[in-house]
Amino acid sequence: MNGPGAGDDSAARAGPVLDAHVHFWDPAELHCPWLADVPELDRAFGPADYGAAAGWRAADRLVFVEANCRRSDNVREAARIARLAAAEPRIAGIVAYADLTDPAMLPASLDALQRVEGVRGIRHNIQGEPPGFCVSQAFVDGVREVGRRGLTFDLCATHDQLGEVVTLARRCPDTRLVLDHCGKPAIAAASLEPWRTRISALAECGNAWCKVSGLPSEAGRDWTDADLAPYAGHVIERFGDERVMFGSDWPVLTLAGTYADWHGFTRRVTADWSGEARGRFYHDNAAGFYGLGG
Repeated sequence: MNGPGAGDDSAARAGPVLDAHVHFWDPAELHCPWLADVPELDRAFGPADYGAAAGWRAADRLVFVEANCRRSDNVREAARIARLAAAEPRIAGIVAYADLTDPAMLPASLDALQRVEGVRGIRHNIQGEPPGFCVSQAFVDGVREVGRRGLTFDLCATHDQLGEVVTLARRCPDTRLVLDHCGKPAIAAASLEPWRTRISALAECGNAWCKVSGLPSEAGRDWTDADLAPYAGHVIERFGDERVMFGSDWPVLTLAGTYADWHGFTRRVTADWSGEARGRFYHDNAAGFYGLGG
């Protein structure tokens, strides 16, 4: 499965890995409504589970990304992760949820989140929303406010929404944006357009980065290197090695393979890169984007 060496993550890691996209949740503590539809994931996933899956080393780190819990629990979720980080300092940063469509409540919500240790960015899912959602004035103003406060914004959108994501990026030039999961291309349908053209347009926005993450989930469990390579390759070509970052999307990743499968694929994709370029991809770009130092 999944090409030469699949499932074997024995390739030496030249430097530390900063995984830019990890989720933790515990249904006994916070309710995530979507888990009812995914029984394989409807249990607790925490740092120890991730560490076992990823083969964590002392210098490795991760960024937690909000897990679509109940919207009213957004500050509780961030505070819970901050408590986990106090015990496990390899949790280096938090991307929290805030409702950008509620301008009356957004300032107070962002104030509360910025009081939580480790919050570096905000995500309000675009995926699943109707056309026009992320280019509405309230949403644009919310993304601008996120940037004004020095926070980053994670763009979680599907391939059919990327045209509007490009418009959003152009309208928010002072907010640092990162596209999650390469914009969720239609890999299972082997479709490249118009995703490829829209990725090129987004990459022209100097305030936009891209996470090389989530591709196995779009391909299905029987993916091969050949299935994913055109998508990963195009993102890397357009954004360059200074604006792409490694992300696992663990534990959602486990629906389509293992951490070793995914990390092995990225090692093969970057096999002919310089050590400096691989260091940027696996660590430095995410550290710089989220302001994590080191």
